[in-house]
Amino acid sequence: MRRRRAATAAALCLLALAAAACTGGGGGGRAAQPTTTGDGEIIVASGLDVTGSDGVRQQLIEQWNGTPEGKRHPARLVELPGEADQQRSQLLGALQSGSSAYDVVNLDVTWVPEFAQAGLISPLDHQMNLDDGDVIPSVAGTAQWDGHTYAAPFNSDVGLLYYRVDTIRAIGIDPASFPKADTTWQELQTLISDVDADKDHQPKGYMAGWTSQLGAYEGLTVNAIEAFASVGVQLTDAEGHYTADPEKLRAALSELKSRVGHDETLPEALSSDESTSLGDFAAGHTVFLRHWPYAYGALSRTFGPSQMQVARLPGKAVLGGQNLAVAAGSPRAKYALDLIKYLTNAQSERCLLDAGFAATRESAYKDAKVRCTLAPGTKGPGGSGGSAGSGGSPSPGASASSESHDMPRDADGRPEYASSTLLTALTQAVQRPRTPYYGALTQLLQTQLHNWITDTGPFSNGSSSFDSGPLAGSLDRSLAKILKGK
Repeated sequence: MRRRRAATAAALCLLALAAAACTGGGGGGRAAQPTTTGDGEIIVASGLDVTGSDGVRQQLIEQWNGTPEGKRHPARLVELPGEADQQRSQLLGALQSGSSAYDVVNLDVTWVPEFAQAGLISPLDHQMNLDDGDVIPSVAGTAQWDGHTYAAPFNSDVGLLYYRVDTIRAIGIDPASFPKADTTWQELQTLISDVDADKDHQPKGYMAGWTSQLGAYEGLTVNAIEAFASVGVQLTDAEGHYTADPEKLRAALSELKSRVGHDETLPEALSSDESTSLGDFAAGHTVFLRHWPYAYGALSRTFGPSQMQVARLPGKAVLGGQNLAVAAGSPRAKYALDLIKYLTNAQSERCLLDAGFAATRESAYKDAKVRCTLAPGTKGPGGSGGSAGSGGSPSPGASASSESHDMPRDADGRPEYASSTLLTALTQAVQRPRTPYYGALTQLLQTQLHNWITDTGPFSNGSSSFDSGPLAGSLDRSLAKILKGK
């Protein structure tokens, strides 16, 4: 990260403020519409760009700075240190303090209700049209709360299934027959059993059939919500009201158990995050991996298309991603909004797609005339240290930003799987619980579920039976309180 001294000082101040941050999302009231027009740099606060240092987000901001509007009102990206929960605390602390250090905040989709309810970001109802027929409807919903639009979807995310197609072929399964649109987890587990039984064709270093992110952090919450949603269990409605009960939770926990409580699961998955699970798959320890879209570019540096493919997850997949919002009270709010519109327009979204992110607009996937407009000669995303890969040759007609990638691409230069698999997965994905109290909710799930799946803690029964009854009752009582702000 290339930060100026002022940005470093601001980050250190934020660390001090974080200790006082309120995590409950109290009702601070709705902020005013952005109308102020102060001078100075537009400061954009964001988490780390997975496409690497000088990644696509930085490039888009630099491109804005080269426009007539950007020359009058330049922008600067400040990448916050730490994991997502730490970044959230830093942003809460800064915005609750009344600081004007940040004009645009790049929020995880689960944070929007909390920041909106607390009056920390401005409503954009009259300035941002998310019903323009281009923004993917499921993704647009992540930027809204309580009947109002508070952000613009920047880059989306969705759970996907990566698999070793060479192994499937070697054990006698026609890759064209797997996976299908209606493939179930039970069918996947049957296929894993076939791989386990055919030791002659397992990858070198093979240990178990599949892995995911099941450590005691947000990855576990995501996997749990995907399992819950796959059996029709939602924890909240669109307004954040609790909608489950002990019986529903028991069914939901049973589905989660069926995915993680068998020999098909790599044991290391129970402590894995995105990085470690990606490494286990790349090392051949497993044949199936649940991961995010950016893994496509990273894995393409190791596997060719005859070795690895990607498909929709069986059952339901969860949306992730980040949304851009205007910080309440920003003296540069009008120009901040102009920057957000620029960073989320069709051409910018195409750049994000080319770099390995999931774009939020259908035109980025479908319209051959929508091209990335990053200037030729700009360093491509995914360079040194980038997760999205680097160094390949572009497909015919590929945009400038795709020139540094070696992931398979279609004739228009998009990631090969994007227009079919990725777009369909985004369209059909579900959101995580919509609530201003998401921070408390996910902490509860991470702790209770991790103790349960590792057979530790108060709901341990010292066996592999994973009786879900006691935990279902406890979760029901706790979730009902949390989602009322208690």
